[in-house]
Amino acid sequence: MTSTPWTPAAASRLAGALARSAPLTWVLAGDSITQGVYHTHGARSWAEHLHERVRSELGRARDILINTGIAGWTAPQVLGDVDHLVTRFAPDVVSLALGMNDSLNGDAGLATFADALGELARVGLELDAVVILHTPNAIGEGAWNTKSTVAAYAGVVRDVAAELGAILVDHHADWRARFGDADPTPWLDEPVHPNAAGHRAMAQSVFRALGLD
Repeated sequence: MTSTPWTPAAASRLAGALARSAPLTWVLAGDSITQGVYHTHGARSWAEHLHERVRSELGRARDILINTGIAGWTAPQVLGDVDHLVTRFAPDVVSLALGMNDSLNGDAGLATFADALGELARVGLELDAVVILHTPNAIGEGAWNTKSTVAAYAGVVRDVAAELGAILVDHHADWRARFGDADPTPWLDEPVHPNAAGHRAMAQSVFRALGLD
């Protein structure tokens, strides 16, 4: 499995910032998978693993990681509350992990998702932040959305990342590389939400994409 930044310039910029002693402010915006609610059953979410990697293992204790993920939210909802969730923190790094709830709108919602995600990424760029975009994880049968629809929304995230020069963390591709067409059941608490193992896998994808592995 390999998650790689689509834009070496963005990855190099983050590496440069991490090489300096000045503390960074990270904002992690997204849905329940970012928020890390319930489905880990007390284990760490991917965002908490990132917190541990940055502030403890990398020795950057003065960095601040702010998790503003909200269960059930979509890209348009986050965009509508972006001042509260993102900009007021004047972040140096903006992580956007959305698409799972958006995919409930099916193919008809792809354009709306692309527009909202693009606007959110532009907000980060206008703040002179490094922007990180995440594809949603792959899902199993019996989910309230479909595998093909989630795959289509993952494709939108890839397109927006390539267009705007964001770092891409391609969870969907990594999960498909691990499980192929089979359900990723070992990494799921139920057909949609990652369990503790799934969050560990997502964290590893984040570390690889950000050069923190």
